[in-house]
Amino acid sequence: MIHCIIVDDEPIARDLLTSYLSRIPDFELVKSCRNADEAYEALQFHTIDIAFLDIQMPVVSGIEFLRSLRHPPEVIFTTAHPQFAVEGFDLNSVDYLLKPITFERFHQAVEKARERFLHAAPGQQSNKKPNYIFIKQDYKFVKLPFAEICYIQAERDYCKAFLNDGRSILISMHLKALEELLPEDEFFRIHRSYVIHMDKVLSIQGNTITLGDIEIPIGANYKENFLKKMHL
Repeated sequence: MIHCIIVDDEPIARDLLTSYLSRIPDFELVKSCRNADEAYEALQFHTIDIAFLDIQMPVVSGIEFLRSLRHPPEVIFTTAHPQFAVEGFDLNSVDYLLKPITFERFHQAVEKARERFLHAAPGQQSNKKPNYIFIKQDYKFVKLPFAEICYIQAERDYCKAFLNDGRSILISMHLKALEELLPEDEFFRIHRSYVIHMDKVLSIQGNTITLGDIEIPIGANYKENFLKKMHL
């Protein structure tokens, strides 16, 4: 899986690229960013392989942002300004896409990026993903290791992570959005309101699983895939 961010101050442009990325296998959108500050945050807390980067943005331009990074990801520039093309390619970008961007042209750039990854020398890029996530609480980000999570429950516009030690943490994020940030080999959604850490499952009986002293229902629409995931 190739992990990506989109960095563009225009909502329509971000929505278009998000739609295009959803049609590309093996490319996962980690975050859609409105500016360089949000992109810095994404790079700090996630492993990012490719940035789809606008150039003309307020405060910090795409080129200024890229030059500021000590270990930048691969970059595909997305801009309405052809005059920056030479500078963009001087920064070793994968491609330079001019708006309005068609899906055909976008797909060509993505395949060029894929070729770079396929032909990269061993050790040139790291596929190691962090074993934790940072969640926002009050006015700070708090590190939450995946191994400490027992299960997660939806709470309207939020969700709540229940930890091994009995504590619970309220997370200001929809369950679906949080689920996409969790490693697929460790977590699984068993109900519209629950995502569980598979290593914590003690027993499965009928439409119920036991995690420690807690029993959680298995949704009818999730049961078949869950049992396959558990090799049952």
